[in-house]
Amino acid sequence: MSRAPLAAAADPTWFGQPRGLTVLFLTNMWEQFSYYGMRALLVYYMTKELLLAQGQASFIYGAYTACAYFTPIVGGVIADRLLGKRRAVVIGASIMAAGHFMMAFEPLFYVALGTIALGNGLFLPSLPSQINDLYGPGDPRRSWAYNVYYVGINIGGFLAPLICGTLGEFYGWHYGFGAAGIGMVAGLLIYLWGQRYLPPEAPRQATPDLPPTRWADHRRTFLVLVGVALSVTVFRGAYEQVGNTVALWADTGLDRGVAGFLIPMTWFQSLNPLLVMLMTPPLLAWWRRRADEGRDTSPAKRMAVGAVVVAGAYFLLSAVAWSDGGERSAWLWFVLFFAIFTFGELLVLPTGLGLFARLAPPRLGATTVAAWYLAIFTGSLSAGLVGTLWSHTDPARFFAMLGGIALVAAALLRSLDRPIRSVDPTARKAP
Repeated sequence: MSRAPLAAAADPTWFGQPRGLTVLFLTNMWEQFSYYGMRALLVYYMTKELLLAQGQASFIYGAYTACAYFTPIVGGVIADRLLGKRRAVVIGASIMAAGHFMMAFEPLFYVALGTIALGNGLFLPSLPSQINDLYGPGDPRRSWAYNVYYVGINIGGFLAPLICGTLGEFYGWHYGFGAAGIGMVAGLLIYLWGQRYLPPEAPRQATPDLPPTRWADHRRTFLVLVGVALSVTVFRGAYEQVGNTVALWADTGLDRGVAGFLIPMTWFQSLNPLLVMLMTPPLLAWWRRRADEGRDTSPAKRMAVGAVVVAGAYFLLSAVAWSDGGERSAWLWFVLFFAIFTFGELLVLPTGLGLFARLAPPRLGATTVAAWYLAIFTGSLSAGLVGTLWSHTDPARFFAMLGGIALVAAALLRSLDRPIRSVDPTARKAP
């Protein structure tokens, strides 16, 4: 007996999407609030409170973000084979909440970072891999669901620096870290409440009509995804500098004064998620119109264009830093940088996540999504290494180097267009 679709377009909806997407959206929003709240403070906390050298702080920042995206590789397998996606989300969220509260105590700093990374391993691949189960075969809403989900990431990312960053800067770093922990608890409670709107999980053991998944049967798909992951690794070497060296430049190289008010440095971290929320609806409408006209762009081309746009954002920052000759630059240039940067990001990251989830073999959804986070792991580690160069060159040259890294990523992604079309049926008809 064949399995029935887990969801269909006729099911009750919220905002035109399955109700379960709202539950996953809100759970992810608060988890991202906790992550970005802690991230907005981390490099400042290490350099200003723990008095670590810039190079050491940048490396720890990169190593932490790398570990946070390495543990999902193991966590995805555990979720698929042992725990199930729902239980993995609950356990992972609980561990992460404990880690965020540990950040409020200075002696537990490294233990807290490790605890958050551990919990993230179970949580991160298990939540977005449930999106596919909300839609029946051929449901057209599925292709845009990941961009909707990505907005949830950025609502949390927008609120986090404003709340956690302000508490950390003005009232004490530990208050900011504590607020991040509260956000994680909020996400866990929403998920527990909303499980009634999620479809039942498929059985984790093999069934007569669904034979065990063999790696050999999907070799070409896996090789294509490895190529995408390597390209995204290069891209994130530049992309991840936003919370690292770019944040340091916002503190020392930016004129943050407005009519006698000094804009808190952590507030600039809210620009990127705010722009994601503003840009996503018109971008989705544009993609939908192009798809209706049969002119939808293939995933590889879309991601390559996005990497070129991100490169342009860094070249702009390089030109601003060079023209100001070591003086503090006007903060409006920084706003323009984030506008260009965010547009490029929207073409790359949601597209890549959706590609990995869409091409996942049966019963390996969390594992395949975890492979996407492997690219974030390696990219974050490389970003930490790149960040150590900040103290050894001037900002203009450093930002120009980041632009060059993004261009290399664009070339790699563009070269994958034909291989992706060979394994992705939805990409074959794209021009």
